[in-house]
Amino acid sequence: MVTKYIFITGGVVSSLGKGITTSSLGALLRARGYRVTAVKIDPYINVDAGTMRPYEHGEVFVTNDGAETDLDIGTYERFLDIDLSRGNNVTTGQVYQTVIERERRGEYLSQTVQVIPHVTDEIKRRIRKAGEEAQAELVLVEVGGTVGDIESLPFLEAIRQMRFEEGRDNTLYLHVTLVPYLGTSEEFKTKPTQHSVAALRGYGIQPDALVVRSEKPLPEDGRAKIALFSNVEARDVFNAYNAGHVYEVPEMLEQQGIGRFTERRLGLEKVLPELHVWQDAVRTLRDPEGRVRIAVVGKYVAMPDAYLSLNEALVHAGIANDVAVDVEWVPAEELAEGDLAASDLSFLEAYDGILVPGGFGVRGIEGKVRAARLARERQLPFLGICLGMQVAVIEYARTVAGLEAANSTEFDPYTPHPVIDLMPEQLDVDGMGGTMRLGSWPMQIEPDTRLAALYEPGAAGVVHERHRHRYEVNPQYVESLRAAGLRISGVTPGMEGRGAGLVEAVELDDHPFFVAVQSHPEFTSRLMRPSPPFRGFIAASVRRAKERPAAREVAGDVATGEAS
Repeated sequence: MVTKYIFITGGVVSSLGKGITTSSLGALLRARGYRVTAVKIDPYINVDAGTMRPYEHGEVFVTNDGAETDLDIGTYERFLDIDLSRGNNVTTGQVYQTVIERERRGEYLSQTVQVIPHVTDEIKRRIRKAGEEAQAELVLVEVGGTVGDIESLPFLEAIRQMRFEEGRDNTLYLHVTLVPYLGTSEEFKTKPTQHSVAALRGYGIQPDALVVRSEKPLPEDGRAKIALFSNVEARDVFNAYNAGHVYEVPEMLEQQGIGRFTERRLGLEKVLPELHVWQDAVRTLRDPEGRVRIAVVGKYVAMPDAYLSLNEALVHAGIANDVAVDVEWVPAEELAEGDLAASDLSFLEAYDGILVPGGFGVRGIEGKVRAARLARERQLPFLGICLGMQVAVIEYARTVAGLEAANSTEFDPYTPHPVIDLMPEQLDVDGMGGTMRLGSWPMQIEPDTRLAALYEPGAAGVVHERHRHRYEVNPQYVESLRAAGLRISGVTPGMEGRGAGLVEAVELDDHPFFVAVQSHPEFTSRLMRPSPPFRGFIAASVRRAKERPAAREVAGDVATGEAS
């Protein structure tokens, strides 16, 4: 069939949930059997998200091909259960960089290079290319920012032009906007939505349907009023009200008819979607058999979006174990105070598991080291991710292997024992963006390890996970760590001149669950296929919760007071 395009725009305020709306509609179309892909347009001038602060922009999501992208790409992958690539995230920086490079090469034949047609043509080329590479029947395109932003204007003009070039039957405009509820007057206010649609029409785009965000369900008279002033049929005004979890949104919108609307509007075959995976997940989220409390000892805990994929991987693992996962964010720098004795960290024992995520920079490192030590010594289930593996190695080297003052050269360039060191290929790197070990890399799993039981990799013993880091376990210290009892359960195969390969995973044999990986397995976790390390970590946390419910209940007040 001819490729069809669905353009999602937003109005009134940012962070309305365009990404969840895009992902939910994509999931409904996938559930109908269509080949779907999604493109996120980010109007910022950065080439990619790799150099942006997590507190400002949330996590940097990494694709298989090593692109550092907007976090919405991760949401698309989780909802659509597909792997995307660098072509699925388009930024102003990428577009202008390409246009300027072409002008310098003389490809415009001495023309005056302008926003229209040269910039808009490049935007359209990237959108179409993403669809072609995915062999998609339906391409969902989310335009970041809000209507009225100066940065978004070339992108709005590009998608306006695509209606005329692709045809009305092959394009659909969906506008996401806000309907606030005023408690003082106890009424929904539709005026912001009316103004947002009017502004969009000012750029030549009449939305075919609206998804209005609200705190609670919008009454029918509110939908009718929005339809009247927006030139949209009332049946095509859909309400995405606050849900208990984002995985409730696809069925919420399906029940209101957004799937049937899309079929009707784009001339698609009428198909009953297969939504049992979503329904089963929501049932578990609403009525789990149990609960586990997980302490995430991190650097960016004031903004959970900085760990969005990690949090969702915990949710997936909880669903797989039929439990709710209560994540509590523990600032690592608060654990770094005092000496390295673990006694004053005893409040962490009230949790069912400790997770140390990735990150960069020295702030909070000693707190993460102390958390890893407590988990090891007190037999708490522990999962280390990327930097979390490195701090676990540092702690083990100092405390067990007798390598006093062991550290990473990232934090102490003069450490006498650089058990974590910069990769040789990173020594001469001057730039920052896209210069790390990025994307999907193979991991050779050692047989008869906990990691092998989690992944079940088959005869070859190789699995693939995504990476984003510069520092590695120093190969010169691997044998010393092994001799001290640290199990190297995964390595990178085929690294010429590097012995057995770079360390990908470590674990402890005499521990209920102590696993740490250099990769970011949260990036490949799906509702349908939870990440093996996360699934195993939560399973171990469930066992701990069942073994000591009384102690956990007594310590609960202390833990909440210290960590929240």
